[in-house]
Amino acid sequence: MAADGQIGRGQARVVQRHRWNDSILGLVDSMSTAQLFLVWLLMILLSGIAYWLGAVIGEHGLLEGGRSVGTDFRGFADAIYFSFVTATSVGYGDVVPVGFARPIAMAEAITALLIFGAVISKFVSHRQDELVGEIHRITFDERLDRVQSNLHVVISELLAMTSICEGTAAPPNRLSARLDSTVLMFQGEARTTHDLLYQPRLMVEEGVLASILANFASALEVLAELITCLPPEFLRSQSFQIALTNTVRLADDICSNCVPHEYTPRLKFWMDRIQATARKIH
Repeated sequence: MAADGQIGRGQARVVQRHRWNDSILGLVDSMSTAQLFLVWLLMILLSGIAYWLGAVIGEHGLLEGGRSVGTDFRGFADAIYFSFVTATSVGYGDVVPVGFARPIAMAEAITALLIFGAVISKFVSHRQDELVGEIHRITFDERLDRVQSNLHVVISELLAMTSICEGTAAPPNRLSARLDSTVLMFQGEARTTHDLLYQPRLMVEEGVLASILANFASALEVLAELITCLPPEFLRSQSFQIALTNTVRLADDICSNCVPHEYTPRLKFWMDRIQATARKIH
C-alpha cells in the first residue's frame, strides 16, 4: 500500500521500469555488431568534441603536462586522443580531465565499457549459435537416419510375421508380443514422420523425405496385410490396439491436401498413398 493509502501505485512503477529495461535490452539485441561498434566510435568522437568545445568557450577541461589543451587542431587531436584512451580504460595519465570534463569522462568510460561489452557478447553469441546449430544439424541428420533404419526393421518384422501368420500351423498367440513391440516402434516413427511434414522449422531434403515416406508407406501396407491375415481367434492386446490406433491416426493426417506446406508431386504421391492405406486398416 502506498503512503497515500491507495493500493497498487508502487507496483505499477516497478512494472514500468521493467518494461523500460526490456526496451533498452531489446534495442541492443536488435543492433548488429557493426552498428554497436559504430555507436562506440561515435560516442568517442562526440565526447572528444565536447572536451575541445569546452576549451573553445574558455572552460578548459583537459590538462597536458600541467597546461590546458589548446583550441587549435593539435588541441582537437589531443581531445580525441583522451576520449579514446578513456573509452578503452587505458588512461595513460599524460592528459587528465579537470572541472566539467570529469563527469563527462566518467560517463564516457562507463558507457563505452557497456557498449564494448555488448560487442564482445555479440561475437561470442554468434560463435555459440554456430556451434549449437551445427550440433542440432548433426543430431537431426542422425535422427533421420535412425527413422529410416527403424522403418526397415518394422518392415522386416512385419514381413516375417506375415509369413508366420500364413503358415498352416501358426499358433494364434505366437505373434502377440512380437507384434506389440513392432507396432509400438512403428508408432514412434509415424509420429516423427508426421512432425517432419507439419513443423515448418524442420527442413528436410526432398530425397531423404521421399525415402522416409516410401518406407512408411511400405510398412503401412505390410501392416494392413498382416492384420487381415490374423486369425479370428487372435486376441489383440491393449498396447497393440492403442499403438495401432495412434499410427493409423497419424498416417491419416499425411496427404497432399492435409499438410500445411507445398511439396513436389513425388512426395504428394507417397502422402496420398499413405492416407489411402491408413483408411483400409481397422
